[in-house]
Amino acid sequence: MKVYEALAEAFVREGATDVFGMMGDANMHWMAALADRGVRLYEVRHEGSGLGMADGWARGAGQPGVVTTTSGPGVSQLATSMIVASRAGTPLVAFCGETALGDEGATQYLDQRRFAAAIECDFIHVTRPENAQEAVRQAFYLARTESKPVMISAPFDVQVAELDDYDEDYTPSTALIEKSRLLPDPAKVQAACDLIQDAKRVVIITGRGARKADAGEQILTLQEHTGALLATTLQAKNWLCDRTDFHVGLSGLFGDKVSMELLQEADCVIAVGASLNHYTIESGYLYPEAKYIQIDTAPHLVMGNGRGADCYLQADAVTALTELARELDKRSVRIEGFHTDQVRQHLTGRVQQPEYVHEDGRLDPREAIWILDHELPGEMGLVLGSGHQTDFGTMLFQRSREVLSNYGMFGAIGQAPLIAMGQMVARGNKPGFVVEGDASFLMHLSEFETACRYDIPLLVVVMNDQGLGAEYHKARAKGLDPDLATISTPELGTVARALGGGGATVRTAQELRDALAEYVRGPRPTVIDVRITREVLSTPYRRIQYGEDV
Repeated sequence: MKVYEALAEAFVREGATDVFGMMGDANMHWMAALADRGVRLYEVRHEGSGLGMADGWARGAGQPGVVTTTSGPGVSQLATSMIVASRAGTPLVAFCGETALGDEGATQYLDQRRFAAAIECDFIHVTRPENAQEAVRQAFYLARTESKPVMISAPFDVQVAELDDYDEDYTPSTALIEKSRLLPDPAKVQAACDLIQDAKRVVIITGRGARKADAGEQILTLQEHTGALLATTLQAKNWLCDRTDFHVGLSGLFGDKVSMELLQEADCVIAVGASLNHYTIESGYLYPEAKYIQIDTAPHLVMGNGRGADCYLQADAVTALTELARELDKRSVRIEGFHTDQVRQHLTGRVQQPEYVHEDGRLDPREAIWILDHELPGEMGLVLGSGHQTDFGTMLFQRSREVLSNYGMFGAIGQAPLIAMGQMVARGNKPGFVVEGDASFLMHLSEFETACRYDIPLLVVVMNDQGLGAEYHKARAKGLDPDLATISTPELGTVARALGGGGATVRTAQELRDALAEYVRGPRPTVIDVRITREVLSTPYRRIQYGEDV
């Protein structure tokens, strides 16, 4: 057996079913061996895009995604997307071909170990045929147990060598990982209950870790005990909002003014699977009088105010919350807290539509988001990009739907459509949509053709202000010439149709509704180019640039 065949077989045993990337001399034999074993190969137009899709696939499937490149320039194209995956804590394995071992004069030579370190990726080198299978097992083990990307670098001459000692009974990394719940320290449970029992205004903040642990029922039970408001981090946006009247949406920079006024009254904050970074707690200013209880599987975390929690429970979310509820029951703790008719009415009023800006041929971005939220079915998942134009969606999407945000993951624009495509592949190509800015979408426009080629029914909603929205508004705030940040764009609906998908350019609310209805009737790769006014500044930018709140 050839080494590349053994490597391919090990990937299959590790659960690789979909692989994203581009073929080249140094990975083509391995890719062919994967195809022979029934793995679906997605040829992309740029290696970094393939990594973005593998990132999304991992988030959708809950197991390591796989990307592949050829040697040298194929590897170097991974840089931005790899750092995004690293910052997001995505389990991912990159199979990268390499020039012949030791041939530093080769045209495509790159010191791939040094490069991997620079882009925040672990590195495993296949230097001998006999360590090939172990390299795969080690890479998947690290990706799974430490939630990070790992690069396997395989020199071409080693790949095509014979492997005499092939292990037919390959043991996948999953067999080496114990699946057990991390139990909380009973003394810490008692200490947490003491803080809760002394509180009058409790807020529960749920994060990505709580959602991943499927701790929703336990969170709602704790909320009933404590009369708590339920808030989320950006990575758990809208989670459980259809299960309680006392859901305030996002905590922190992207929260609305009414909710923030309520949250400031908290005297106890319980964070579940949330790191409580400086965005979530406004560096401590949002909860000035609160004691903090934090539940997480990490050994310990430093919050966004530079402090540790008053009570830190290193534990699985479900187990810790179950133990807290049991102890509160034993103590007969029931707090009315925020659960009053007055607070309920207060929260109801926060979702009213504002008075929209009317500009000929351009929509108010807030109205566009309101239409999207109401016209697209709740079962359609949403991926949000980063930048000023996606701030509106980050704040204003209110319906219960699964939301994945790329905000804060290295600050890289253009990643959201790639992540959305990979996530949709992992979930059987169910319809989903992404909200991006025009500059962001155009950065990887070629991959819309990839969506068309593989019939991935992605709806891309481009919030198009014909410019670099964030820079435009920052320039205005700083007294610089904002027109330097304007870039005209073609009719993106027409471009999408030329690439083989559906598309429309819309300038009115009714045109947007009509375009959405067409997609819902027959989901297929579609771009809706929504021309929006530049005259509306997002709430986060008002806060940051002008110190205003509305």
